[in-house]
Amino acid sequence: MTKKETTHFGYQDVPVEEKVNRVAEVFHSVANRYDIMNDLMSLGIHRLWKRFTIELSGVRPGNSVLDVAGGTGDLSIYFSRLVGPEGRVILSDINASMLSVGRDRLIDKGINENLAYVQANAECLPFADNSFDCVTIAFGLRNVTNKDAALGSLLRVLKPGGRLLILEFSKPTNAALGKIYDTYSFSVLPALGKLVAGDSESYRYLAESIRMHPDQETLKDMMLKAGFRECEFHNMTGGIVAIHKGIKP
Repeated sequence: MTKKETTHFGYQDVPVEEKVNRVAEVFHSVANRYDIMNDLMSLGIHRLWKRFTIELSGVRPGNSVLDVAGGTGDLSIYFSRLVGPEGRVILSDINASMLSVGRDRLIDKGINENLAYVQANAECLPFADNSFDCVTIAFGLRNVTNKDAALGSLLRVLKPGGRLLILEFSKPTNAALGKIYDTYSFSVLPALGKLVAGDSESYRYLAESIRMHPDQETLKDMMLKAGFRECEFHNMTGGIVAIHKGIKP
C-alpha cells in the first residue's frame, strides 16, 4: 500500500488532501469574530503592519490589485481608495465565510464600485497571466498547503514589473522576545479565543501554524526560486511579523 503524502496542520501531520478542509473549519469558526480578535491579539498593531504594506505596494490610480486571502478586507479597503474609479481590486479568499464577512463589511462602508470578490485557492488562482500590477497576501501564506505552488501562481498573475507583498508572522530576532512571544501565543491566545470567539483550538492552531511557517530568509529564498527578483523583507515588531517584497521580471 502506498503511504499517503502528509503535510503539517499546526503541529499535526495530516494527509495533504485534508489540510484545506481543516483550515476551512478554523476560519468558518472564527469569521464573525475575526476583526475583534485581530485587534485584541495585536493590541491594534496589525493596523500599522497593514499600513506599511500599503506604503510598500506602490499602488497608484488606475492599477489592478489582487488581495489574496484578503478575508475581511482590511487591505482591499485601502487599495480601493488608491486605485480610484479607473482601477480595480479583487478581494479573494478560499474560505466562503471569510469572504462573505468581508463583502458585507465593504458594502456597508459603501465600497463597491471598483471591487469584486472571488473565492479561490492561492495555489491555482483563476486569473489570466499578467493581470495585476500588485498582489498581496496578508496572514494567509502559512495556511497554504503547497507554498511553492502558491508562489508560482502569484507570480503568474502578476504583470512584468508588478510586485508581490507577503505580510506574515515570522521569527522574532531577539531570543528574549521570542520566549515572551511563545508564552503569549500558547497561553494567552487560546484563552482569549475561548473568551471572545468561543474557540480556543483555532487559536492554538494559529500559534502552531506560525511556528511551522518558514523564517524570513527561507521565505525570501523560496520567492527567488519561484522566479521573483529584487526580493527583500522588512521585520516589524522585532520580527514577530515581516513583510516580504518581490518583483516579477
